[in-house]
Amino acid sequence: MARRSARKAAGPGPPRRPEPASPAEPRRRRSRHGLIVVTAFVLAAGAAGGLLLTRGGRPQRPAAASGKAISWNSVPQLQTGTPPWPSESRLLARRLRPSGLDALTMEGTELHHHEHLDLYVNGHRVIVPALVGIDERAGFLTELHTHDPSGIIHVESPVRRSFTLGQFFCEWGVKLNANCLGRYRGRLAWWVNGRRMQGNPALLPLRQHQEIVIAAGRPPTTVPSSYDFPAGL
Repeated sequence: MARRSARKAAGPGPPRRPEPASPAEPRRRRSRHGLIVVTAFVLAAGAAGGLLLTRGGRPQRPAAASGKAISWNSVPQLQTGTPPWPSESRLLARRLRPSGLDALTMEGTELHHHEHLDLYVNGHRVIVPALVGIDERAGFLTELHTHDPSGIIHVESPVRRSFTLGQFFCEWGVKLNANCLGRYRGRLAWWVNGRRMQGNPALLPLRQHQEIVIAAGRPPTTVPSSYDFPAGL
């Protein structure tokens, strides 16, 4: 089993007691310099629904991705069941417009990076399935997709642009905001590279080799701060 780099979680109490999901162990590595600090920048004043990073007791705003927040009322057939949540590739074409993603016939090469996503419901890990963002029957994929259930998100675009975590959840059909993960309601706890975040995780800009952790209800005992990406990713 690969070594983990983690910090103690300090999340809010459970909003509602959700059913546990099946655990699965990802590969993680220990950072040489401790937890990776997320570089923060100031957003334009008055931006609504922004993200806040708690750092030394002083909240700071990280860089924002371009594009609008997801209008969840426009996303067809959001998933309302308990985990595991399937990829729902058959609905991908109908979710392209609200997600702001495109139907591609091949993976883009102009922008190419990878992030890792860990989801927890009441302390139990939820699997991020293979083929989110890929419709094999129709023969297309989007700029954000998964190839396997490891939790690795592939960002592969033919043009240079920014993408958000909310776009990935939109094409998956799992509603995400500061107080919602799928069917579960109540303030979420979430981290990026081991740093506790505040605000709406759907607005998080995706960046190379982020370790993103989102927890509904009771958070995990430890929070991973990095992920051991396979060679070449």
